[in-house]
Amino acid sequence: MIRNLDEDVKLRLKVQAAQNNRSMEEEVRVILRNSVRANQERVPSLVDIARDAVEPYGGFEMKLPKRDNIRSAF
Repeated sequence: MIRNLDEDVKLRLKVQAAQNNRSMEEEVRVILRNSVRANQERVPSLVDIARDAVEPYGGFEMKLPKRDNIRSAF
């Protein structure tokens, strides 16, 4: 499984796995999967950062120029 894991952590993991009716290996997978997902959710996108920066000032509107038809690559 995981080398050099403290006995206390190993015991707590074993108990937690038993409470969730999972093997220790599956419990570790679930913990890691949830941890990675939680970290992904915390990372704001560039749009979120920009919105958060201008929202306190009432935001802003951009007038985008009209686009011409997109040319074919061939």
